Amino acid sequence: MLTPLYLPRYHSAGKEKATILAVDLGGTKTAVGLFIMNGKKLKLLEEAAYPSVEYSSFVDILHQFLQEKGQTMPDRICIGVAGPVMNGSVQLTNLSWGLNRKEILKDTGVKEVSLINDLEATSFGLAGLSEDYLATTHIGKPQPGGNMAILAPGTGLGEAGLFWDGSAYRPFATEGGHCNYAPLNKLDIELYHHIQEKHPIVSWEHLISGRGIFRIYRFLRDVKGYKEPGWLTEKLAEDDPAAVISHTAMRELNEACTKTMEMFVSYMAEEAANLVLKLKATGGLLLGGGIPPKIFPLLKTDAFYKHFINSHQMQNLLREIPIKVILNSKSALLGAAYYGAYGPED
Repeated sequence: MLTPLYLPRYHSAGKEKATILAVDLGGTKTAVGLFIMNGKKLKLLEEAAYPSVEYSSFVDILHQFLQEKGQTMPDRICIGVAGPVMNGSVQLTNLSWGLNRKEILKDTGVKEVSLINDLEATSFGLAGLSEDYLATTHIGKPQPGGNMAILAPGTGLGEAGLFWDGSAYRPFATEGGHCNYAPLNKLDIELYHHIQEKHPIVSWEHLISGRGIFRIYRFLRDVKGYKEPGWLTEKLAEDDPAAVISHTAMRELNEACTKTMEMFVSYMAEEAANLVLKLKATGGLLLGGGIPPKIFPLLKTDAFYKHFINSHQMQNLLREIPIKVILNSKSALLGAAYYGAYGPED
């Protein structure tokens, strides 16, 4: 285990065996994994992913998965979900339906069901990651027992923290990605007003997400006059725009895409610094979610670090923060499995 995490049933697991259905449920896709727990070991047996919007409930996805894989109901279910979990219920931020723990217990007959925020799941995923999946972009000087922060852009923007309780780190969720965005320069202000035409309240998630990448690009193209060649128009229509833009930028094939990702990386760095300062995360910053592993070459540049330490009075603190990128895009699914196997009983 890379970092001691609050998994109270881990050390007492003994030879206990159980099947754990882990779920990473987001606005775009739902990843499902069936794990077998054998004492302190977890092994992935089956996995699949489903377009979330094509289903009317989680239980529909569950039955589809079990039918496809020829499996029976698991012993436990843990769902990491993109939204604020309150009293065992959650309304997904980027999806029209919600989840209720008691209803899932009733509909499935499973005796143990856990609902946690997807960034909590990402945090617990550290329990199952090797050092190979953590890439350091700044060594810093981590403080023993210092808080840690996780910033994770994907379909939306997830933010979480971990605090040291004296023997283990305890992840906790936030909804910081929905805080109001603050522009810093004239170009930022223009972009802010452009987005505000459709979204009166502009949050950091409007910029630091897959949709945010496309918003920045369209602003540069439609407002600032950057050129879009025909081949790029075709690719944007055929594939995921955020992926097309980021891949094109890393290959330096189009000025608009390059500028888009420069702005995206700067916003990501600025909000990462905001999160670190608010949590006083002297233990380190982790960049996770679906986007960072795909744009890792852009995150290890001086540009990200320059914007990260650009603070009025806290540059010295920010310079000492270790920064790592979680390269495993399935860390939330893995974390849900670890929480379902070894987390506290609900």
